[in-house]
Amino acid sequence: MQKPLLAAVVAALLVPMIPAPASASAIENACLRSDRPQATRALCRCVGSVANQTLTRAEQRRAARFFRDPQLAQDVRMSRSASDNEFWARYRAFGAAAEQRCSG
Repeated sequence: MQKPLLAAVVAALLVPMIPAPASASAIENACLRSDRPQATRALCRCVGSVANQTLTRAEQRRAARFFRDPQLAQDVRMSRSASDNEFWARYRAFGAAAEQRCSG
């Protein structure tokens, strides 16, 4: 009888420790904060959804910086680093998928 009670107490203590999923991706947030007039909530939500499906969280954070500093994107695109080239290929695939799914 004490084991079910202990299990319930442990479960109740652990639930607050489990992080809730973020409501918006780094890409979606960066899109919403951008000064681009075409960056509507619906478009940014769609682009964020595609990012969630095609990029890791770390890649999304990296790509989100491109909204603030487009030169970073140019630096990655021109880089000779294998890891930058691999990231750029995934980023381009994300961009193509977002354009296909989220445009008009």
